[in-house]
Amino acid sequence: MRNNTIVSMVAALLLSACTTVGPDYQTPRQVADIDFSSPYSRAERALSWWQVFEDPHLDRLIELTLANNRELEQARANVERAYAVFHDEGNNRWPQGSLDAGYQAGENGTVASDDDGVIARGYRSGLGLSWDPDLFGKLRRATQAARADAEQARILWHDAQLRLVSQVATSYGEYRGAQLRLEVARQNLDNLRQTRDVIQARFDAGLASELELVRIDAQLLEVAAGLPDHQLALLTAETTLAALVGSKPGSLQLGERAGLPRLAQPVAIADGTNYLRYRADVAGAERALAARTADIGVATADLYPSLSFSGFLGFVSGPGWALGADQRSWSIAPGLSWQAADLGSVRARIRAAGAGRQMALAEFEQKVIDALGEMQLALHGYNLGRERQLRLEQQWQASDKAVAIARARYHAGSGDFLELLDAEREQLRSRDRMAQQEQDSFSRLVAVYRSFGGGIESM
Repeated sequence: MRNNTIVSMVAALLLSACTTVGPDYQTPRQVADIDFSSPYSRAERALSWWQVFEDPHLDRLIELTLANNRELEQARANVERAYAVFHDEGNNRWPQGSLDAGYQAGENGTVASDDDGVIARGYRSGLGLSWDPDLFGKLRRATQAARADAEQARILWHDAQLRLVSQVATSYGEYRGAQLRLEVARQNLDNLRQTRDVIQARFDAGLASELELVRIDAQLLEVAAGLPDHQLALLTAETTLAALVGSKPGSLQLGERAGLPRLAQPVAIADGTNYLRYRADVAGAERALAARTADIGVATADLYPSLSFSGFLGFVSGPGWALGADQRSWSIAPGLSWQAADLGSVRARIRAAGAGRQMALAEFEQKVIDALGEMQLALHGYNLGRERQLRLEQQWQASDKAVAIARARYHAGSGDFLELLDAEREQLRSRDRMAQQEQDSFSRLVAVYRSFGGGIESM
């Protein structure tokens, strides 16, 4: 009768094995309608956004960075660790087995004083098995949490790649920008020297004063004094690039071309919410929310009994016996455990898991809000920067024309020296401002790609 009762209890528990307690995860949609059905499924393609610039030097730098950077290696190792934990959790749902072999010897003392005791020896070998049928889904929920954590680690790895790519692109822009400003300064020096030659000729002919000659020399020296600043900016950017790439300073071959990368084709950007799936902070927070939701089920399962089975199939023998069929041995031992005397602690853990989910949900919602603001700001900043660059280009063209007119008038003797000096000074400023704006526009475009998670399409 007692055995029948135990069998009935075990059968009833097994019939309920399809039950999985705790809330099922639902992707939140109350902040923005984002499709996370396959988060970061296009991350690899999205990471290649820099190729739209068609700059082989930039391509090479990023290739070296992705191959050599130690921070990326740490992130990749973290992904491997997280997926190993996930696979380990998944394996817990299946029967576990181990091959065992052992020898045992012991002595049992007796009451009689003339008896030295009995030494017993035995051998044992076989297969030990154990299985948790996971009646209430604790292992299933733990596997879900581990999967979400592993996916979050992979997303953060992609984010580390994107962050480093953005840093390399920005530093490369700073290098090319410093190179461009240095070239502009040298061109300005050449133009000023030409103007000085004109003034020197007029001075030798008695048509210009010494003051005019001294003032143009002062302007020449002012421009020349700025060259070391541009050279230092160039060296700083190169050193930063070398550190990101993992090379020694001065070992990079970046060529002598002074100019910033330009888009081969314009960028097409749709509604910003469509690109939130590419944002690692948003996608990572969504996966963290999924993991914390599964944690509730893990804690809730402890409210119910847990059934387990253990068994042995093999051989046993005593002294002088040979292992064979007549010494075969097997055993099966079902076990039932329940934290009935500690349900207060179980419910406390459930509340803690629920609070963890609420924290993860609040973080996800805040990440979405922050991401939308950052994306909008980056896009507006780039568009306004492009507008400013257009105006500066027009100003530079006008200042070039003004210098040409003032120089011709001065050379002909019909123009004033101060008029020429002011025109030259304005030309120098406009050229340098335009070079700075080119670098700023490139950095802002990199920020757009960074804020959109690298998922922007080209037209």
